[in-house]
Amino acid sequence: MPPATTLSKPEPGPRIAWFRYASPREFYPLAGRLLPWCWALAVVLGVAGLVVGLGLAPTDFQQGDSYRIIFIHVPAAWMSMLIYVVMAFWAGLGLVLNTRLSSMMATALAPTGALMTFIALWTGALWGKPTWGTWWVWDARLTSELLLLFLYLGFMALQAASDDPRRADRAGAIVALVGVVNVPIIYFSVQWWNTLHQGSTISLTRAPSMASIMLTGLLLMVGAFWAWCIAAALQRVRAIILEREKDADWVQRLAEAR
Repeated sequence: MPPATTLSKPEPGPRIAWFRYASPREFYPLAGRLLPWCWALAVVLGVAGLVVGLGLAPTDFQQGDSYRIIFIHVPAAWMSMLIYVVMAFWAGLGLVLNTRLSSMMATALAPTGALMTFIALWTGALWGKPTWGTWWVWDARLTSELLLLFLYLGFMALQAASDDPRRADRAGAIVALVGVVNVPIIYFSVQWWNTLHQGSTISLTRAPSMASIMLTGLLLMVGAFWAWCIAAALQRVRAIILEREKDADWVQRLAEAR
């Protein structure tokens, strides 16, 4: 009877140690490598989106050329909500796990989110004047979007009010987690209440209610806003890392090398 043979298990292939990027020291150079690509993508997509949206897309038969503000308004409004959810996620992760980089990411995202919210409100007012005949109404979506801006500002104010970064991160995380309830209110407000604001132009459950050339320009601008916001957050988090880790040996060596 031949001797029994044991099947040897194949050796596992190389694994990418993603968790090592949770360290500010490891994430800092990674963010630096990603930055040029994000900035370049933002410029390319932004130029293409503006050419399509402002030059190639036809005039709307109801709103005329005033509708073209959607190529700025809609991406900014989407990013204002998305960034808040991501900011709350990182803030909550930092609060629960006490990870330094998570709190730094939340801090870096807040100014960009506030800027997107302000742009959404400002362009919405510019769009509302020719469409509704007024700059502002206390519409459910407009009011909840304004509240979102106050939540961003409150988050940043709380963090700036304390000299202790850890205490500031904890206070900001509580505001971020409480305020995340406002995001679904913004998104579903046109369905839950009778508002002046029009419904979603793009939905996963039905065909888009706009011409394909308009949709192409809008999606290009959404991609440009995504890339720009990621680049801005990465740029800012690198500055925050250097500020908070200034006493670390690797930061001092980096400063000497410069």
